[in-house]
Amino acid sequence: MNDDIMTLPELAAYLKLAERTVYGYAQRGILPGIKVCSAWRFRRADVQAWLEQQRQLTETSTSKRSRKEGAKP
Repeated sequence: MNDDIMTLPELAAYLKLAERTVYGYAQRGILPGIKVCSAWRFRRADVQAWLEQQRQLTETSTSKRSRKEGAKP
């Protein structure tokens, strides 16, 4: 079995999300995946890169919010 490619149920379990949520994210292009016939497949490296990008966006957003809240007019 190739651990580099995940199915939708495997990715949902990995991300601890509902399969329906993962499907919706994939359909809207939020999650990086490819559709093979009628089945979604996800490369582990792409998902890990996406997670890192999401982490960085969250840190940037949190950092900006902290600076804004700390600055008094």
